[in-house]
Amino acid sequence: MSLQEIIDDMLKDVDAAVGAAVVDVDSGLMLAAAHNVPYFTQTYLDAVAAAAVEMIRGRNIRAVEELLTAQRGEETTNTIEEVQMTTAGTYHFMSTGKTKKNILTVLITTRRANLGMGWAALRGRLSKIEEAAP
Repeated sequence: MSLQEIIDDMLKDVDAAVGAAVVDVDSGLMLAAAHNVPYFTQTYLDAVAAAAVEMIRGRNIRAVEELLTAQRGEETTNTIEEVQMTTAGTYHFMSTGKTKKNILTVLITTRRANLGMGWAALRGRLSKIEEAAP
């Protein structure tokens, strides 16, 4: 399966899903995206991708990792692996996966979604996503 097909499949499998994407963390480039919301323009998707990358590997996160490196005497990088964020109407599930590829997978659902199902849908596809990612 292609990366786009995997993301499309994840969106279809979660009843309350409204969007999913895979982002290259180093460049911020969206590698694949799928959604079923008319107002999710490319500008909106790019802004959400940038915000997600900032939460995982942003300047403030790197500053904390530098402090940890200094305190521990060993390099501490890429410490955040998963994030769940809740807004008034949505859940955002984010994971960097387990490979050395620096990618971030995001699944966005309405709050009608079961949290366990959201995580299961995302985590269950991570190995396929990592294999398909450039």
